[in-house]
Amino acid sequence: MGLPEAELSLLFVNDVQIQALNRRYLRRDRPTNVLAFPMREGEFSALHPNLLGDLVISLETARRQMKRFRLDETNMIILLMIHGILHLVGYEHEGSKKGAREMALKQKELLKQIRQTGIVK
Repeated sequence: MGLPEAELSLLFVNDVQIQALNRRYLRRDRPTNVLAFPMREGEFSALHPNLLGDLVISLETARRQMKRFRLDETNMIILLMIHGILHLVGYEHEGSKKGAREMALKQKELLKQIRQTGIVK
């Protein structure tokens, strides 16, 4: 991604916790798989230019989605991390078929790269 010094925080939660955050910050009263809170935007973005932001992942939702994505738990969580990081660096899939396609391709490419490292299968 060309961001060798980038940092982010990662929080794993359950569906109740992510639903509360989703309701509070996005006005969507339902659980979701990942929420991304970018820090490279807004008034204080220059304070820590290497800080991408915060990711919150629901392990319960990830486990439910594993079959749909044909991934084991580890790869599902990695995919959600990739998805969230892409949001933190500006990718968007809602509202545009082109954006959704670009994001899906980038996710697939990055997951493949991670698998090729041998860290995960």
